[in-house]
Amino acid sequence: MENLPEPTPTVLLSEECIDDWLLAVGESERLEFKEAKESFDPRRLRMYCVALANEGGGHLVLGVTDARPRRVVGTRAFDNPAKTARELFDSLGFRVDVQPVDHRDGRVVVLQVPSRPRGTAFHFEGAYLMRAGESLLPMSEDRLRKIFDEGKAPWLQLHASRSVDAQQVLELLDPYPFFQLQGVPYPTSLDGVLDQLAKHAILRRVNESYVVLRLGALLFARDLSRFPDVARRAARVLVYRGNSKLETRIDRTWTAGYAVDFGRFVEFVDAQLPQHETIHRGIRRSLRMISLDALRELIANAFIHQDFDLHGSQVMIEVYDDRLEISNPGLPLVPADRFIDGYRSRNESLADLMRRLNICEEKGSGIDRVVLAAEREALPAPEFHAGCDRTIVRVMDARPFAEMSRLERLRATYQHACLCWVRNLPMTNHTLRDRFDLPAEKAIEATRAIRATLAAGLIKLDLRDGWSRKLAKYLPSWA
Repeated sequence: MENLPEPTPTVLLSEECIDDWLLAVGESERLEFKEAKESFDPRRLRMYCVALANEGGGHLVLGVTDARPRRVVGTRAFDNPAKTARELFDSLGFRVDVQPVDHRDGRVVVLQVPSRPRGTAFHFEGAYLMRAGESLLPMSEDRLRKIFDEGKAPWLQLHASRSVDAQQVLELLDPYPFFQLQGVPYPTSLDGVLDQLAKHAILRRVNESYVVLRLGALLFARDLSRFPDVARRAARVLVYRGNSKLETRIDRTWTAGYAVDFGRFVEFVDAQLPQHETIHRGIRRSLRMISLDALRELIANAFIHQDFDLHGSQVMIEVYDDRLEISNPGLPLVPADRFIDGYRSRNESLADLMRRLNICEEKGSGIDRVVLAAEREALPAPEFHAGCDRTIVRVMDARPFAEMSRLERLRATYQHACLCWVRNLPMTNHTLRDRFDLPAEKAIEATRAIRATLAAGLIKLDLRDGWSRKLAKYLPSWA
């Protein structure tokens, strides 16, 4: 047969290996147990091999009880392993190693199933199978589409333009920020400029001409509308009158590449945010909804983490009288309540280049700094959540602790615990009072917030150094 994966080398299994597997916490994508004392249906065997291969490969172990505590009961199935392996190869088209293991409690048969090739899914009688508990089910359309898309070039590496000459490249792209933002000298020749852009996957040389890649257009386009496949990724800013979408005051799409005008774009958004003056402990001060640095981090994150496979969607920045919402296409790869301590980049090439351009850091600290900025000004905690195919960050207008809702206090207390955890500091009543800017005589307010957050299951007592009512410490629930 053609295009078969290379056979995986047989690993000789031992009694000790079987014992280790018996202690595994549960069945996973890599391990499946079946009792099969007398036999195992050959058709069912083929189906399991296909499902395991589709899930990354693994081992099907016969002669072991399914339920915990698992134990070896022995099996008489497949007394001719070489014949079974040949039959599996003939019917499935990929090699499965079949290996008997003599265990002290009985004979065990282990089938070592390889992973499917990248961009390919195996099927049995037309069904692309996966496991769901004890059942075998056809894969969903979304899951199949993701597998088949693995073989395609990433969206950012596809062509954004037709072939153009060197001068036309400069008409389409503004290369100056590429060098300026990195703090390196601008090349003295056009060839030097183009060589550097090609080296960093901004464009590709094709014979005597060039093709602009989508990564390059997205970051350095003079006008994104000149790149039809990328134009929809231009960020849109909407400013409303009031607290609803009923009346729009500003609707502007920013058509320059992200890196070309990033600083001015952030300043434009910042200028639309409401500001208030307040008297705090006898001192007049201006309360901002969000600091300029924190706004910069949130916008950069939205650019980097958008899902380019979702069509007809763009980064949206919406300003209301009482809040700011920044959203990007795609559900988050990390649970929204773990943004502070977790990080996973959806678009590594974009994140890497934006890091080198000093637009972002690409080390997962951006959200930490956003939360820390809110704490320093005793502002309501930012809200992170997954919407309908979108990741949304909501920042509420500045207001004192007394005017915060119960949910806002819970969220702020939980985020404070997370921030303390990642900074290797203890969270206490005192640190929470500082976070809410509460004087010592209002310590009871911090105590109530802690009790409510404990009751909600968002934090827990830190008992690593014992427990003291006076010096109680707290951790995020997942720590």
